[in-house]
Amino acid sequence: MITISLLQVSAGAKAEDSVLTFGPAAVALNGPWRFHVGDDPRWADSNFDDSSWETVDLTPKPGAHDGDGGLTNYTSGWAARGHTGYSGFAWYRMTVRVADSGADSLWLAGPALVDSAYQLYVDGHLLGGIGDFSRTPPGVMAIQPRLFGLPRDLWVANGQHLSTVIAFRVALLKGTSASTAADGGGIHIAPVLGTEAGVRNHYRLQWLEKAEAFAVDATEPVFLLILAVMALSMLPFDPKDHFNMWIAAVLVLLGAAWFNQPLFWMAHFESLKDFVVWRLTIIDGLLLGAWIMAWRAAFALQRLRWVGLACASLTLMYLIARPLSTPLLLPDLPHAVTSGFAAALRTSRLGFLVLLLILMWLGYAPRGRWVLYLTILTGSVTVFGRELNEIGVPGIWFPYGVGLSRSECANAAFAAILFIYLIQRLWSFAPGVRQTPRLPNDRPNRPSRSLGTSIAGERADSISTRTHE
Repeated sequence: MITISLLQVSAGAKAEDSVLTFGPAAVALNGPWRFHVGDDPRWADSNFDDSSWETVDLTPKPGAHDGDGGLTNYTSGWAARGHTGYSGFAWYRMTVRVADSGADSLWLAGPALVDSAYQLYVDGHLLGGIGDFSRTPPGVMAIQPRLFGLPRDLWVANGQHLSTVIAFRVALLKGTSASTAADGGGIHIAPVLGTEAGVRNHYRLQWLEKAEAFAVDATEPVFLLILAVMALSMLPFDPKDHFNMWIAAVLVLLGAAWFNQPLFWMAHFESLKDFVVWRLTIIDGLLLGAWIMAWRAAFALQRLRWVGLACASLTLMYLIARPLSTPLLLPDLPHAVTSGFAAALRTSRLGFLVLLLILMWLGYAPRGRWVLYLTILTGSVTVFGRELNEIGVPGIWFPYGVGLSRSECANAAFAAILFIYLIQRLWSFAPGVRQTPRLPNDRPNRPSRSLGTSIAGERADSISTRTHE
């Protein structure tokens, strides 16, 4: 059985009489920490007097999780502690005393979640961290579990006790989602100090929790790619039906977006800037455009060329506005310019949503299309996830303590229902099955809903026969 006895961790320049004692395990350094926003290299010095700094307690509430991957032992950042809207550097310092067990070194597991990068100093010595602090602003990578050995020469012996000062230099980049979050900034999961065996066990648990958080993200793309192959396999039956090509493009892009999540968080070769350019700009922009074009083809509304032109314009608008709307990529852009592109980005996404609603309205049929509409609705939960976040729909739930992601559930439902829809389309090519009308062109002969006479005429032309570009 693992036992830990925690008497006191002092949070000042001078250590108190109480000490930390370890069994064969480790203890979370929840606090109190001394905390100060700003940056000064003198703050790494173990002799620096931090008694005037504010104190921060990183003790998590029971059952606390972060709102993305569901990592446990989560606590709010500095935005929720009186520093709302602050981006930049901040320091955490703690003077720790431990019983001298005679071991050559103690070990520390770095904080498992930090906004956005950190460096670790022990007794004034830089031991490492996550992020490239040689740049201004620092280069940011995904936060991963890290192990740090704290050799005996970093501790000051005092009788049966050892003491040292542990300091974290944290950087939160302007333009990241954490910089505007209500609880963003700084350390969210406390580091863990202890014996090598205890800390290594905790380190393995951190990696296991991380892997569990992104296991679905790594497996769902496989099913999406299988569906893409299934859609493309129908091209020889009707080469002029553009739905199969567009939905295959959607599935490939959606799979790339999902698979990029574990690559970013686990592989550690992609910086946050790379993630914004590749994942949030290129993949997401093309995905929105392909999503609209797929359902235009499904509803056989190809003759509405203004939909294609509007979709192309919105895609181009998104690809330009997304990277220019964040100071992360171009920090020297004036705030007014960044704000203008942020407004353009929101407008483009809203435009895609309006186009989708128009297509669903024009393609409405009183019966026989529930699979098609259910496919669109479940897929849109993922495609328009940002809009759901803005209206307050939670991104993750924890029924019975188990993390349940909104987008993961919606994506699984989308894949299952799309499979049924593709089977329906494939079945329509079987010998003896009536070809006209067949999905997705089984609309009854009725007048258009009033987007103008030209649209009405175009729509009437495609009621009973499949129309092509």
